[in-house]
Amino acid sequence: MKLRLTPVAVFVAFLVGCASYKPLPLQSTPRFPAQAPHLTVLSTRMPLPELASHRFDPSDGLDMTETAMLAVANNPQLKVSRDEAGIAQAQSFAAGLLPDPQLSLAKDFPTNGAVGNTNAFNLGLNYDVNALLTRSANKNAAQAAQRQVDLNLLWQEWQVVSQARLLFVRNLGQQQLLSMLQNERALLFSRYQHTQHALAQGNLALDVANADLAALQTTDTAINDLMRQFVTNRHELNALLGLAPDMQIQLVGDAQLPAINEAALKSAMANVGARRPDLLALQAGYESQEQRFRQTILAQFPALNIGLTRARDTSGLYTQGFGITISLPIFNRNRGNIAIEQATRLRLHDEYQMRINSAFADIAKILDDQKLLEKQLKNVESGEDVLAHAAVNAQAAFDAGNIDSLAYNNLRTAWLAKQREAITLKQTMLEQRIALLTMIGGELPTQNKKDTK
Repeated sequence: MKLRLTPVAVFVAFLVGCASYKPLPLQSTPRFPAQAPHLTVLSTRMPLPELASHRFDPSDGLDMTETAMLAVANNPQLKVSRDEAGIAQAQSFAAGLLPDPQLSLAKDFPTNGAVGNTNAFNLGLNYDVNALLTRSANKNAAQAAQRQVDLNLLWQEWQVVSQARLLFVRNLGQQQLLSMLQNERALLFSRYQHTQHALAQGNLALDVANADLAALQTTDTAINDLMRQFVTNRHELNALLGLAPDMQIQLVGDAQLPAINEAALKSAMANVGARRPDLLALQAGYESQEQRFRQTILAQFPALNIGLTRARDTSGLYTQGFGITISLPIFNRNRGNIAIEQATRLRLHDEYQMRINSAFADIAKILDDQKLLEKQLKNVESGEDVLAHAAVNAQAAFDAGNIDSLAYNNLRTAWLAKQREAITLKQTMLEQRIALLTMIGGELPTQNKKDTK
């Protein structure tokens, strides 16, 4: 029994192979996770080994690594970027599809003439041969472009990890400063109450009481400024993590990073172009442009279109044959597109070199800054120890009436300034090392005990 493909069967088969439309309505209300302890993060989807090997458990708070893991999994901008990567994947799929043939049908109806004339028709099947010639280059260009998008997404994930670590460090530093200022304020407020009581009894001069009041107000101003910074940092962190603005998250643990092994770091810089996703993405983009340039070179040759025809004229005579259409490369010859793609390739070549140079320069700058910050921190910590010892002695001298309140407050203010300077320097060093983690394309080579001897 022979199967016959009727027009209805062919039409049904065509419909089955087509994609269907499904609506995806927009929502005008915000959607945030309800509670941080219920969030889940898959370690296998983390972009860095140190994140993939870390256990995510938000029930006891988030340490610096868990904060970075949650940022990668839940950052809103990363979700949009992953959608864009899906578009690039679809474009790569589309570039690999073979071009469809073209079917044409024309029919003529005689309006006068001899008896016996019939309706004429012309049926043709054509195919663009040049689309096949450039298909390989077009497909390779799309695949390289997809790799570029995927690598840019990976680089963006690294940037989100770096920003999460940075906000964690700032939060930790702000908490340390706030705790220090609040302890200082408690001491100043106690002193202010004593001076006010002594002033009321006539046992203290007004200028001494005013000095205590000025010191208390200065500390209050510093606390208020720091609280605003703390709130801003918290909102930035919540936005980075994709959490509701009013959600309170508990950050736990410290943010200590070991000392950098400068010699090993400089050695690792030699292959930074093979490690950093942004540089790898530029390489993929350059490869894609090479394929586009090749595609325009191929497109300068005459465009060829071939087809088969089947026809009947009004007298009932049937004919069949073939047709060839070829362009004559006399005026255009695709020279404009060739010039554009060649200039674009040169720009991408120079851009990659610029980014390589910038990567090395940025790393070298941070290494120099780290040396300077380490020296400054040693000096500040030494000065802090001296001022701490002096403050203890000043407290005893002030209680014995050997120094006035102004001298005592000035000494405590200097000690407080040194403490704040030390915390700020440590925070700056941590922030620079976090930046190095991203710039070098992996974990920092650090000093061990043998290196420090």
